[in-house]
Amino acid sequence: MTTTPRKFFVGGNWKMNGSTKSIQSLVDTLNKANLPVEQVDVVVAPPAPYLALVRSTLDSKLGVSAQNVYAAKSGAFTGETSPLFLQDLDVHWTLTGHSERRQYFRESSEYVAEKTKFALDQGLSVIACIGESLIERETGATNTVLASQLEPLAAALTPADWARVVLAYEPVWAIGTGKVATPAQAQDAHKYIRAWLAKHVSPAVAQATRVIYGGSVTAGNSGELARMADIDGFLVGGASLKPEFTQIVKARL
Repeated sequence: MTTTPRKFFVGGNWKMNGSTKSIQSLVDTLNKANLPVEQVDVVVAPPAPYLALVRSTLDSKLGVSAQNVYAAKSGAFTGETSPLFLQDLDVHWTLTGHSERRQYFRESSEYVAEKTKFALDQGLSVIACIGESLIERETGATNTVLASQLEPLAAALTPADWARVVLAYEPVWAIGTGKVATPAQAQDAHKYIRAWLAKHVSPAVAQATRVIYGGSVTAGNSGELARMADIDGFLVGGASLKPEFTQIVKARL
């Protein structure tokens, strides 16, 4: 049986950073970079107030993502972002489950799954984030934690839903710390995630779903990480605000 190669995927999470001037500069850099969009899906996630600006000025071949979304179309939910707002802005991606949402805003894995399913049902694609803390890594609980975060997603999503999901493995201890999982550590986690999907969802979904790595990814370490068999790209934080992001996009070429 032949399998279709998974297209490389690089996301840039700009987090709560930027201004009109700096974001326009980032967009200009990306537009001029001649990125290899035939080989790599590139999606950037600006802060919510700048989504319309980025989508209206960024090359249409590059994707735009929200950093968060709410599990309702509309209503008395002050400060939240409806999936319908994103569709109206021609923004077709959202992040869910980033460790900062889980840690600072107490989002449970069940709530992450609910938001992911709702976003998918409204026609969005989702970058769903999972990952363990340093204590969990050091006590050998990585796989147990990953399974506990994947289980609600598997319960909520249909096999067809997975076609519009990218899983981002982000070890919490490597996000914004300058630490990075070794290629072997990252590959082991990605291999486990794919095996878990094969067992609990389906082998077809496991083969097709892109699992990307996030956690202090830079131009310097992205090439070695990209050569790992089960690493299908990156979710880049701080480096996505720098010119080196374009080098990371080309890491596998």
